[in-house]
Amino acid sequence: MTAMYFLFTAAFTLGILGLSMHRTHLVSALLCIEAMMLALFSAITMLSTNIQLPSMTMTPILLLAFSACEAGTGLALLVATARTHGADSLKNLTLLQC
Repeated sequence: MTAMYFLFTAAFTLGILGLSMHRTHLVSALLCIEAMMLALFSAITMLSTNIQLPSMTMTPILLLAFSACEAGTGLALLVATARTHGADSLKNLTLLQC
């Protein structure tokens, strides 16, 4: 395993650890998910440049588009929960209250 792949794996793992340990606010959860997507995008981009297959060139662009849609949906949920519950704390968000 090269150093670049190790760094991408470490960045993805840190995003998962941040998501699992710091679950206090919705903004921090969204930032951890975005960090995971960025690490995955970088790894897939490096992989597609190393393989040099024409079918692999669209994969990073599709992942980036899905990541942008995910970020937009997450921010819309953040605004909706801030308006209804008054804060973005994840403790306030349960299925019984929504």
